[in-house]
Amino acid sequence: MPSTPVETRPTADDVSLSHGLKQRHLSMIALGGVIGAGLFVGSGAGIAAAGPSIVLAYTLSGLLVMLVMRMLGEMSAAYPSSGSFSAHAERAIGPWAGFTAGWSFWVLLCTAVGLEGIGAAKIVTGWLPGTPEWAWVALFMVVFCGTNLAAVKNFGEFEFWFAALKVGAITLFLALGVLAVAGVLPGTDSPGTSHLTDFMPHGGEGLVIGLLASVFAYGGLETVTIAAAESEDPVKGVASAVRTAMWRIALFYIGSMAVIVTLVPWDSPAVVEDGPYVAALDRLDIPGADQLMNIVILVALLSAMNANIYGASRIGYSLVRRGQGPKALGRVSGGVPRIAVLASSVFGFLCVLLSYWRPDDVFAWLLNMIGAVILVVWIFIAVSQLRLRRRLEREAPERLVVRMWAFPWLTWVALAGMAAVFVLMAREPGTRVQLYSTGGMTLALAAVGYAWQRARARS
Repeated sequence: MPSTPVETRPTADDVSLSHGLKQRHLSMIALGGVIGAGLFVGSGAGIAAAGPSIVLAYTLSGLLVMLVMRMLGEMSAAYPSSGSFSAHAERAIGPWAGFTAGWSFWVLLCTAVGLEGIGAAKIVTGWLPGTPEWAWVALFMVVFCGTNLAAVKNFGEFEFWFAALKVGAITLFLALGVLAVAGVLPGTDSPGTSHLTDFMPHGGEGLVIGLLASVFAYGGLETVTIAAAESEDPVKGVASAVRTAMWRIALFYIGSMAVIVTLVPWDSPAVVEDGPYVAALDRLDIPGADQLMNIVILVALLSAMNANIYGASRIGYSLVRRGQGPKALGRVSGGVPRIAVLASSVFGFLCVLLSYWRPDDVFAWLLNMIGAVILVVWIFIAVSQLRLRRRLEREAPERLVVRMWAFPWLTWVALAGMAAVFVLMAREPGTRVQLYSTGGMTLALAAVGYAWQRARARS
């Protein structure tokens, strides 16, 4: 289909959205997006499978994520939009692509809201036994739905302080860990390299499992490009966030994995049972380490709930503004798409109810369906960037505030990396069903999107 000249494209989905996020909000949203519950909890299974080579796994997947964020940053700085990659895919490939990427990501975020609510409720009921989990989930939903229904600056303030707590906790952990490894922390002896000698205890198979676990732990980085559209200076905000992604990933993910596997034997049962961070803090004889980490994990889960309700509502709003969903979701009141916020929260709570009513079939099917959505989104990002970069260079080079490194070669390298992850998922029995379920949902959405695109073209 013919492309509209770049200069005539809007740089946001609708001016009726408020612009209440400040640069400090965006900076902390970007930092907080890197530090998720997947890092604190999910990394334990990866360490048990890959051993010390988990550092290599996180490095490889981290390099892939850096390339994806650079591509997304290039497009989002040129076209700030609450639809982010969905709007870029529509502009570069066609409406069906924007429809597919957007609604699949909406389902992913809403389901994640439910999962995070369940995880947070389990922690609280551990402190207050006898209280019902569903009641805590409902309370969290009401709080963060209310936060997102209010002005966007409220969301920004919540995320600012949540992220500050997470950044402070991980920074303190890294500082203590480095001192312990160096042998200068009082009361501890440095293990040296004694825990690193068996670098790949389960060979390449273990490294593959660790690599797959690490890829999905990086989810959440995309939120900052969605939020940038509602900031005071969208172009500056997204450019700044993307440019600092490299050191954040290296420090928080790769650095903490290196500290953990140096301090704690990879095959210690505590790594999986208690979590790798608790196991490392116990090794340092930090009193109350388990409860300290439970507090940090609770903050991470609540932060993710808040951010995912926000992200889902803005993606849904953007899709509707582009004519790809129920018109009611596009209503804006006080600068906030409140119907989209409510719909996203209700869907998230429905996922929680399904986990109680149908845990073995419907809920399990839903979890499998979203298992590889982030990879589908990354592919749309890479293909969109390949097409939009040429158009921008030709029609509006001044919009290239952020540029993808070594274009187009590194974009193709990223696509090859994504294809390799798909192949590895197909080889592993534990992830194969997720790959097929996500593929089925993606094809169904693509078919609906293409039919809608054809119908609109005829009319």
